[in-house]
Amino acid sequence: MLIEPIRRDTDHVEILDQRRLPESERWLICTTGNDVVEAIQTLAVRGAPAIGIAGLYGLWLEAMRLQHQPQFSAMLQDAADRISQARPTAVNLSWAVNQALEKIRGLDPRETVSTLRDLADVVKVQDVENNVAMGQAGLTLFSGPAKILTHCNAGSLATAGYGTALGVIRALHEKQWIDQVWVDETRPLLQGARLTAWELEHDRIPATLLTDSMASQVMALGEVDAVIVGADRIARNGDTANKIGTYGLAVLANYHNIPFYVAAPVSTLDPVTPDGLHIPIEHRAADEVRRCGGISTAPTTIAVYNPAFDVTPASLITAIITERGVIRPPYGNAIDQLTREAKDA
Repeated sequence: MLIEPIRRDTDHVEILDQRRLPESERWLICTTGNDVVEAIQTLAVRGAPAIGIAGLYGLWLEAMRLQHQPQFSAMLQDAADRISQARPTAVNLSWAVNQALEKIRGLDPRETVSTLRDLADVVKVQDVENNVAMGQAGLTLFSGPAKILTHCNAGSLATAGYGTALGVIRALHEKQWIDQVWVDETRPLLQGARLTAWELEHDRIPATLLTDSMASQVMALGEVDAVIVGADRIARNGDTANKIGTYGLAVLANYHNIPFYVAAPVSTLDPVTPDGLHIPIEHRAADEVRRCGGISTAPTTIAVYNPAFDVTPASLITAIITERGVIRPPYGNAIDQLTREAKDA
């Protein structure tokens, strides 16, 4: 049974608090857009597709809260701006909010509320369908059992309930083509250890946990057939922003002649951003590095550099797996075409 990290009720949204995993499964009750923004910024909900869906529900909650205000439209626009900037690197969030604003243009407050609710519900269902299609597209890159290395969490918890990188891994597992999944723990917040390992155990997919610095060793031993990761934003030229540490893996994979695949929905493609130099990179609190599990692991005053993401150059990416098929370099024209097709669909 797939994990569903976001649930809607009649007047609130429930978010599985990923900060608590794997120790406990606790749900946050969000009744306002600000509740959703806080959940996104504190990583209670994370993963580009998931925060896009959460953002839509947050805008719906704000529309309900504000529907009787005389300045409804202006206040809702302010709420949309706050939500879309909750995490700047993941383009799915601003994509979802902009899509919502287009849908509600010219509607009265009551129609706006129902339209936003229905749109969020539809996008949530479509996300699972897209991820399943992505998994099937990823299958075409393999001809038999494989050992896969992945980084961070790009599974059910990062989406509406199936996964991007883990969606491909799930499709391989369903075909009995997974020999082993190597799971990077993903410092500093351990999304691989806490979330991906938990998901793979939940689905009984064979997996082994590594510290990030061990990836080179298993590659050198010939124990990795491919690397599959997710993405938070893919620029027009194919440069890809993903969880910090992804770039290093791509360099290692290139040195060891291992295919490096990115799995992401078309909504993560950003044809407006020309290359990785123009992708905004979020920097997070120093204590995420100074502390681990609430325990100090470094001097409390030491300076910290803590970007949440790095950018992998397109030249190191073997292929990008989307719900509309697999694309290979050069990426520019293919990204333009896929985003155009998605917009016209």
